[in-house]
Amino acid sequence: MRLLNEELLHSNLGVRDGHLTFAGYDTVELCEKYGTPLMLLDEGRIRHRMRLYRDAMAEYFGEGSYPLYASKALSFRGMYTLAAQEGIGTDIVSVGELYIAHGAGFPLEKAFFHGNCKTDADIAYAMDVGIGYFVVDTQDELSAISRISGEKGITQKILLRLSPGIDPHTHKAISTGSVDSKFGTAIETGQALALTRTALATPAVSLEGFHCHIGSQIFELQPFCDAASVMLSFVGEVARETGFCAPVLNLGGGFGVRYTADQPEMDYRENIRLLADFVAVTCTRLGIPQPRILMEPGRSIVADSGMTLYRVGSIKEITGYKNYVAVDGGMTDNPRYALYEAPYTVYLANRMDEAADYPCTLAGRCCESGDILQENITLPRPRRGDTVAVAVTGAYNYSMASNYNRVPRPPIVLLGDVDRLAVRRETPADVAALDEPID
Repeated sequence: MRLLNEELLHSNLGVRDGHLTFAGYDTVELCEKYGTPLMLLDEGRIRHRMRLYRDAMAEYFGEGSYPLYASKALSFRGMYTLAAQEGIGTDIVSVGELYIAHGAGFPLEKAFFHGNCKTDADIAYAMDVGIGYFVVDTQDELSAISRISGEKGITQKILLRLSPGIDPHTHKAISTGSVDSKFGTAIETGQALALTRTALATPAVSLEGFHCHIGSQIFELQPFCDAASVMLSFVGEVARETGFCAPVLNLGGGFGVRYTADQPEMDYRENIRLLADFVAVTCTRLGIPQPRILMEPGRSIVADSGMTLYRVGSIKEITGYKNYVAVDGGMTDNPRYALYEAPYTVYLANRMDEAADYPCTLAGRCCESGDILQENITLPRPRRGDTVAVAVTGAYNYSMASNYNRVPRPPIVLLGDVDRLAVRRETPADVAALDEPID
């Protein structure tokens, strides 16, 4: 039975001549051209999402409010080129991401350096290349930034990362806003106010505002409103206690993305509008001027702009138990199922006009029993050499990829007016390039 386009997960998927298409391209033909495993990115969809956030935030939150692309979702040179061209900022969490952004020519005055354990070398390098802001987690970090910026004769802009104590009921591995978190300084314990007082009195830094991030893959708006309420109340408290009224409030990221048919599809623009209305009303109620609002979309910009293609290597049927379909990738290019059973939608890309009635588990090639990409799925009965497509792999797939079993990482192909290589395929020589001989 042919799978109709309207039954597919997202609008950039289609079926043509029995083959799955992505961003208008025949996925089977792309496999023939580039090999597998293969990561695809829909450039038009990425640009559309960047513009959606940029324009909606400017319209609803006002001038000076804008999105920061969350680099940890997917970081390679081309992503920073797209972000710069679309006029948005970025948040980075490592010197590696910062090095790539700098090398791509991204305007670093719109870059925010996160992380709960920045080394002195990290801090110094970021200042040397002109980082716009540090997002400060702790007193130790604040002291280090003050010391290093003082030595360099500059005044460094900072935000303080705070924990608002919000539980968005997402998976604990991607929940970051509770009091008991490695990230940020808790508001409810009084430590956030104490750190704020210290920051205001600390030389060689300029406190510009506050930051929070409550988690990821959140489909309801209410947790974001709850976090905004806590943060704005804290802004008001700080203003009363110290006279400092924060000009910037970063509400983080976390809007959910549809990975499977049973998940909703979020209207990001409408949710930004509703959140902006809530922020405006709350500021009026608290009697404080509305700060410039920043947000950090990552997954919601790149996740459904991505797809990973594999070839079937073998089929193993265990009578009375289950069927395994093994492919030429796995946890080395997508560890998310192994980490927290992340759901995905899987297609047999070269036989989309056949009934999906074969129950199976999609397994990877690694020597690891936990190397599973998805369980309890149905496909047309696979054969060796078939093309398997895993949808919505743009976020936290390539960025979390590894060389476990010394497996090289796949390439990234950007699909726009033409298909072009954005990241080349690793080779065994690349994987071994850092090895030193032992005599």
